Amino acid sequence: MHNALICIDFINEIVGASGKLAGKGYYDFVTRHNTLSNLAAEQVAVRAAGGKIIHVHLGFASDYSDHPGSSPLLGGAKAGGILQEETASTAFASEVAPQDGDIVLVKKRISAFFGTGLDQILKDLGVTKVLIAGVATDIAVESAARDAHDRDFEVEIVANCCAAANDADHEKALSTMKKFSAVRL
Repeated sequence: MHNALICIDFINEIVGASGKLAGKGYYDFVTRHNTLSNLAAEQVAVRAAGGKIIHVHLGFASDYSDHPGSSPLLGGAKAGGILQEETASTAFASEVAPQDGDIVLVKKRISAFFGTGLDQILKDLGVTKVLIAGVATDIAVESAARDAHDRDFEVEIVANCCAAANDADHEKALSTMKKFSAVRL
């Protein structure tokens, strides 16, 4: 296997209609840009080509013992009572939820590689190229793309399968990522 599609943070809290984080613009973005249906089609294509789908999402322990309280980005999760593992908050959007044979990893920080074993999983699978889709383009996607690049994977951002709080953040991140990855529009 040479390709894997990494799907980052497509969870209810971020892309669902009633998610607290979705209200920051993510739900509006995925709705306006058909991000979830684009990703569902990409998942079908990758599976048909023999690639692997890997879902990585935020999720903290019920007591938040693994939560980075000092993080400007993630610090508010505990106060907001969100992003606890195995709750509706961290459930995948149904349109792009894991299927049999997919890999699911839980992350505790921004990058899909931090503390998840993703690097070794990709190497064990013989993956040389990663396709990245996720939310937010300018945060988790860019972080994963940088990590993947620095771990010597060929990186391709699937732009129509990514979402940000607004179009400007999305476009700026795509422009930046062109410096170290391919961006498929």
